[in-house]
Amino acid sequence: MCGIVGFVQQKNVADNFPLEVCLHGLKRLEYRGYDSAGVALAGSAGFATDAQLENTIAIPGFKTQVRKKAGRLDNLEEEIRQHPTLPASVAIAHTRWATHGKPNDINAHPHVSNDNRIALIHNGIIENANSLRDELESEGINFSSSTDTEVAAHLLRRELGRIEAESAAEAKYTCDLTEAMRRIAVLFSGTFTLLAIDALNPEVVVGARHDSPLVVGVGDGMNFLGSDVAAFIEYTNQAIALGQDQIVTITPESIDIIDFDGVPQIGEKFEVNWDAALASKGGYRTFMEKEIREEPRAIADTLLGRIDPSTKRLKLDEMNVDEETFAQNMRKIDKIIIVACGTASYAGFVTKYAIEHWCRIPVEVELAHEFRYRDPIVNAKSLVISISQSGETMDTIMAVRHAKEQGAQTISICNSQGAALPRESDATLYTHAGPEVAVASTKAFVAQITASYIIGLYLASIRGNMYNDEVQNVLDELDEIPEKVQMLVDQFDSITRLADYYSDVESVLFLGRHVGYPVALEGALKLKELAYIHAEGFAAGELKHGPIALIQEDLPVFVILPPLDRPELHSKVISNIQEVKARGARVFAIAEEGDTTAIEHADIVFKRPKCPSLLAPLLDVVPLQIFAYALATAKGLDVDQPRNLAKSVTVE
Repeated sequence: MCGIVGFVQQKNVADNFPLEVCLHGLKRLEYRGYDSAGVALAGSAGFATDAQLENTIAIPGFKTQVRKKAGRLDNLEEEIRQHPTLPASVAIAHTRWATHGKPNDINAHPHVSNDNRIALIHNGIIENANSLRDELESEGINFSSSTDTEVAAHLLRRELGRIEAESAAEAKYTCDLTEAMRRIAVLFSGTFTLLAIDALNPEVVVGARHDSPLVVGVGDGMNFLGSDVAAFIEYTNQAIALGQDQIVTITPESIDIIDFDGVPQIGEKFEVNWDAALASKGGYRTFMEKEIREEPRAIADTLLGRIDPSTKRLKLDEMNVDEETFAQNMRKIDKIIIVACGTASYAGFVTKYAIEHWCRIPVEVELAHEFRYRDPIVNAKSLVISISQSGETMDTIMAVRHAKEQGAQTISICNSQGAALPRESDATLYTHAGPEVAVASTKAFVAQITASYIIGLYLASIRGNMYNDEVQNVLDELDEIPEKVQMLVDQFDSITRLADYYSDVESVLFLGRHVGYPVALEGALKLKELAYIHAEGFAAGELKHGPIALIQEDLPVFVILPPLDRPELHSKVISNIQEVKARGARVFAIAEEGDTTAIEHADIVFKRPKCPSLLAPLLDVVPLQIFAYALATAKGLDVDQPRNLAKSVTVE
């Protein structure tokens, strides 16, 4: 879940551009972890000449420059102001979400070898770190931190020394950081992305990837590495996605990829279709506010260009298998399983209602981290749909791998080009929502639901469950949704004033039925993530089966009322409102325009523009997101970077 950046340019450049690149990259990646941050640099001023390198195995005093600090990135920047670095040609940087060791200065990355020659950063968890640490300590290696990452730094230095010793007999200096990285990568179990630099070879960054994200940025006279394209999007939109168990070596003029066996590989090139401006706040107070206000565009962009002009059929973004064969397999599907975590799982829950209605196929929604451990019934007639904003959620990736091992067909819904999940799935539908920087997901949620509807209509079309004109009617209704979402976004200020009034509230409940139920769950999650208060979402029909015991005087209860086209559900939820009102609760209802019954019974009503019930979640969630945002802001909390959370969960 950590953010990593690597950069290399030609050495002996007078400025400190590598430090600038790394700090800018960390600012764009801080959402991935903000327990600590650090940078290591090497090269240029005061370092050895090429002639020295050719004949010298070790140069006394030849060290990497490391600056690191616990806390937010501001702390690191202040540390650098107080202790400036020399110009450099190569750099790596890291923003941490702690897994091993407390978030303090000592455990912050980069970690260095005992002689300060090697600096290394790491994303993931090395599960056998303790046994490797014992081995190194028995060899006299001293550790300064309690992290698994420092184990990798010392192992890398040991292997580099062994390579140099092997070449010493030939009286020829060999500095092969790539081979040293390959040797240690095969020793680890767990998940990892590793980046390392060597002060004796200050024109090289080496990275290794196993079950953790790493992407290459391609520049002119310079190259980049990052856990996300946001790390370098300010400088280039040309990228290369790395595959599983690969090692990449970048210099100012070259990019070389091998696998863990040393076999040369070719990376997958792609162009990032958004620029740095989209990843900035754009004049808004926070990224989260900006991303809520971008929801109409996110939905519209996800819908854009979905009809194949030649076949008049819906199309997916990317196929990793033959399209016609995939379509034939879809006609044989007898069960669908949706795997996701957190907010994405609630988007999947909404998807279940739509796909079962349109396709008449049973749909299960599974938390990805539970899926493969319960021995699920999956076979060649199963379709597994995975949902992940980043495409790097490790639980979801492992669930998809398990499904494929059982012969299942797979489709991923993802917002990030070059991510692991799309590459491992048979087909992908990208949400095209643009970068989402705030840790708590907002626009990704509505984009994922929109993409899920497209997949549902795609399946209904190729399986013959719906005629083309029926599919087109739903698409026409979806095309109207962005404008309707905008109407709710326009209530931002009024909802904010309401949240200010309730800033001292300690508990909030959410009720919904049918597709309103997962929206209630998502509304509660947003309050937990942002405001750190007790919040729970319930299926409204469950109220009398226990949760009603929580109702007390003035307790805020959000109720998602079904649209008026579902009168049988609408009347039952009105009864729920009456039940909680009778016990003193204060009811905030989300209801369709013209719903006079809601106005009669609820204390406050947020008006939803009229739309079909299956599409209502795209509207209903917006006031809940704004309320959570505003309540957290009123409490003086950081809505972009909530405590203990990181944007992408890249470890199991």
